[in-house]
Amino acid sequence: MGVEKKFVKNGFDKTQMAEYFSKQLERAGYGGMNINRTPMGTQVTIFAEKPGMIIGKGGRTIHKLTHDLETVFRVDNPQIDVQEVKIPELNAQMMASRLAGAIERGLYFRKAGHNMLRRIMESGALGCEIDIAGKLTGPRKRTEKFVAGNMLHAGNPAMELVDKGFAIAIKKLGVIGCRVRLIRPTVKLPGRFKTVDIIVPQEAAPSVKKPEGIKELVKAASVEVKPDIPKPEPEIKPEIVPEEIHTGDIEERMHADVLEHKHREYDYWHPASRTHKAEE
Repeated sequence: MGVEKKFVKNGFDKTQMAEYFSKQLERAGYGGMNINRTPMGTQVTIFAEKPGMIIGKGGRTIHKLTHDLETVFRVDNPQIDVQEVKIPELNAQMMASRLAGAIERGLYFRKAGHNMLRRIMESGALGCEIDIAGKLTGPRKRTEKFVAGNMLHAGNPAMELVDKGFAIAIKKLGVIGCRVRLIRPTVKLPGRFKTVDIIVPQEAAPSVKKPEGIKELVKAASVEVKPDIPKPEPEIKPEIVPEEIHTGDIEERMHADVLEHKHREYDYWHPASRTHKAEE
């Protein structure tokens, strides 16, 4: 068998196994599977909301599934592992099955789509896209789409990072297909970046004095108040009251620390130190 045919056959077998599990494990909340081929055999991991129903009483259900994989699908030494899904809203296959069940019960498709989209985004998904196709409101088939957040549509990231789920709702007018595509919150989208603040260690950081503003200067001036230094009081000299000294024909007195005298024949006082005019 050529390489191309081998890849096609493996993909076809995987699709048939997924359809088989979705029908057999519908009540257990089937959420998809993963196949890993090893030299010891084929490891099949089943994701479900209720792992106990897949294992069954005494392991009967899981033994039946293992036997069917070995006989019907020709899987070499299959080993089934069951893992519980903690948050069903972040599993695309579970959400597609629930959406199809809601439409089958008679819920209006637009209301069901908006409710499912809101539940997925409130659980922390980065993006979600829901497609509902079929005879929705008239005799012709059409597609209704509900989108929120970010979604990848092309390239390898769209194949690896996007979780996909598909289910059908059987109505009287025909079959309605429900497809759910979502991106889990743990996925790192390519091409997205964010700025990170550089933390400089305190030892290596240069000591740069921060310029003081108006508020800092006013605060510093109000804090640094110099103590009031008492000024020396001026010395008050006692007022000297001029006193008259009478000595013979000349009257003397003290006026502002100056000795003055007056002759009897004159009516004015003059300093005693002044030279007198010699009499002729």
